[in-house]
Amino acid sequence: MPDASAHSDRVVSTRTTRLAPSPTGDLHLGNVRSLLLAWAIGRRAGWRVVLRHEDLDATRSSVEACDAIEGSLRWLGLDWDGPSTRQSDDLEPYFEAMRRLESRHLVFASSLSRRELRAAAGAPHGDGELRFPPELRPDDEASWRFDGGETNYRVTTRSGPEIVRDELLGTHRFDPGAEVGDQIVWTKAGRPAYQLSVVVDDDRQGVTDVIRGADLLPSAARQQRLRRDLEIDGDVTWWHLPIVHDEAGRRLAKRDGDTGVEGLRTAGVPAERIIGLVAWWCGLVDTPRSMPADTIPELLDHDHLRSMVTSETTEPLRFTNEDRRWLLHS
Repeated sequence: MPDASAHSDRVVSTRTTRLAPSPTGDLHLGNVRSLLLAWAIGRRAGWRVVLRHEDLDATRSSVEACDAIEGSLRWLGLDWDGPSTRQSDDLEPYFEAMRRLESRHLVFASSLSRRELRAAAGAPHGDGELRFPPELRPDDEASWRFDGGETNYRVTTRSGPEIVRDELLGTHRFDPGAEVGDQIVWTKAGRPAYQLSVVVDDDRQGVTDVIRGADLLPSAARQQRLRRDLEIDGDVTWWHLPIVHDEAGRRLAKRDGDTGVEGLRTAGVPAERIIGLVAWWCGLVDTPRSMPADTIPELLDHDHLRSMVTSETTEPLRFTNEDRRWLLHS
């Protein structure tokens, strides 16, 4: 993995990373660590850092939630270059992407429910996703025309290896065609699905480096396929970070209210206390101590990242009751 410090003289616009929260609830401490590290890696290297709200879930996202997240990030000490964006503000790039896929005869309408798909295709695969096999693709030509109507659209996904080379987790081999088959790229809500939207946005925002939680590593393979389906040149550079768990070993989630940034802020926890705990988790300091966010890029280097990943591969990081007590007794 390249040493970020070696690129300190790089022109800011040559590489770009992004902070891409989903405004569906308060940021939890696992989100904070991923966002802080993405920001710190970018700032240390002199990259451009953009903020994008992935708010296409209209039932759970809102402008107010986006504003709240921005407030939390600023309070923590993070910044970004240029104005923030919301995916829902402009759907036309996603429509254009679907028309591009349609022109290559790669997308088709599919109204099969999960129950129907399970009955037709057999047992769930992987993490519970149902594989959509090629034999279920429609025969009629009309289904291969995209009109944005109230139905799901899937992209044809060929079987075969997809190699993901990650700066932190090494090289991994996936087969999206065998694992999930023809994935949904457009939903019956009339909006793009996650995989399509992030590929389109990373391309139009010039994102070169994607830094996010390791739970999304399999998505990298699917997004690489979509980039080629959309005839986007090259791939992004992936950096997947280990995720944070609670004391019982479950990954932190937004439903865990006592790990939320706004909840901690309301309880009187200083932002520097949260940053200090995350820095200690990452091995940047020997003991937890309050510190501002702008010290993290100075402390972070590839050796610390490697050490963190190696350690958490064998022993996942947990937010313990002792961590909680340290935060609250500031």
